[in-house]
Amino acid sequence: MVRVVILGAGIAGHTAALMLRKELPKEHEVTVVSPKPRYNWIPSNIWVGVGKMKPEEVTFDLAPVYARQGIAFRLARVTELYPEGDAQDGTPFVVADSTDPSRPGERERIPYDFVVNATGPRLNFAATPGLGPGANSTSVCTHEHAVDAARQLEASIARMRRGERQTLLIGMGHGGCTCEGAAFEYVFNVDFLLREQGVRDMARLVFLTNEADLGDFGVGGIHLRRGGYRVHTKIFAESLYAERDIEAILGAHVERVDPGVVQYETLDGEKHTLAFDFAMLLPPFAGQPIKAHDRSGADITAALFAPSGFMKVDADYAAKPFEAWKASDWPKTYQNQRYRNLFAVGIAFAPPHPISRPHKSPRGTNITPAPPRTGMPSAVIARTVALSIRDMIVDGQLEPSRTASMAEIGASCVASAGASWLRGTAVSMAMYPIVPDFERYPETGRDLRFTFGEIGTAGHWIKRILHHMFLWKARARLGWSIIPE
Repeated sequence: MVRVVILGAGIAGHTAALMLRKELPKEHEVTVVSPKPRYNWIPSNIWVGVGKMKPEEVTFDLAPVYARQGIAFRLARVTELYPEGDAQDGTPFVVADSTDPSRPGERERIPYDFVVNATGPRLNFAATPGLGPGANSTSVCTHEHAVDAARQLEASIARMRRGERQTLLIGMGHGGCTCEGAAFEYVFNVDFLLREQGVRDMARLVFLTNEADLGDFGVGGIHLRRGGYRVHTKIFAESLYAERDIEAILGAHVERVDPGVVQYETLDGEKHTLAFDFAMLLPPFAGQPIKAHDRSGADITAALFAPSGFMKVDADYAAKPFEAWKASDWPKTYQNQRYRNLFAVGIAFAPPHPISRPHKSPRGTNITPAPPRTGMPSAVIARTVALSIRDMIVDGQLEPSRTASMAEIGASCVASAGASWLRGTAVSMAMYPIVPDFERYPETGRDLRFTFGEIGTAGHWIKRILHHMFLWKARARLGWSIIPE
């Protein structure tokens, strides 16, 4: 019997768990350890955040799904990793602290033969003083946060109806943030809602981002094929912001968020303040705080994890100037190179470098989007790793048999720009590869045959269909495995 333990039940962890259980013979164990009892389809949180969906439409209980599939489930948070076992027993194990209300304070030692680290991000609101729910801004990173954002937005709209002008600030809460696409979706959904409510003329809508140019999205921007022409997402995005009268503050690092006031620095080194009535600012991501130990108990965390807290895998982490970075630096198998039975997928793996060109202000402040690893890439990587582990267990493969480098796979994204079956729109984009490869595609870094984008109402229909389709898949309902990632 082989024991596979998956840390986390987000898009990556849940995908890996379902695929492993489907592919492995029943005598092998698949266990998921997650601190949260519910699955959250995060791409639809933006609709919860504008009151267009309810939390129960984007979440479901994990335990019944795992019970039906024959997957063991621990409601707990992994805090320690012993890849060599300890002095008493050489069996590798993780230590998990219960988050189950029925087992408060309980610690469990879970042995494994393989671990898939899919712990996702730690939402590092603390990196910016005053940032986040419970402080001076809102978020849509979780469905709970999105509910709070919708409540505060509704209150702001009520004030507009009373004749009070409002400044709504949406964007990134730190110079090292990722998920610019989520902020892009949210600002356009807020714009659409304000127009729908007849109060758009009472709102100043401001988008604050760490991108040096609109349309960078943490991937260095994209050249799109549209109508036989090539256009960069910078021009594409600038036209959208201009059409909808959304102000953009570019190359910004938020230093602190005080009640009703944000303080930020821009790439020219200047310091600014902006008063606001409503703020939805996303946090930077960090890895989960897991400590690693060798068999003697010595701390080996730095050997397994990057300073960011994300797990090191088969990437080239050597420091290089931007011009020396290559597509081949990116991991292919997501296997830790010190312990070959450890893998990291989705946001949990440490990227070798940003995809966007790094920028620093004259004050030395890093203002560069971190590389996105969410959504479709997370699921594709998780599926690939699951199949590699299957081949190692069932077929006796000594090394991972499957690869999914972000420099060798593509991704599709449908970014909502307003939720309505008749008047809503969405930006539908595809790019190949995700990480540009200037050796293969010297001009743009990507293959323009498979890199394109359009905006229209059909995109909104597609996004709604995908919402239901991927939740069907996540619930492991009939035919789930034939739905692509």
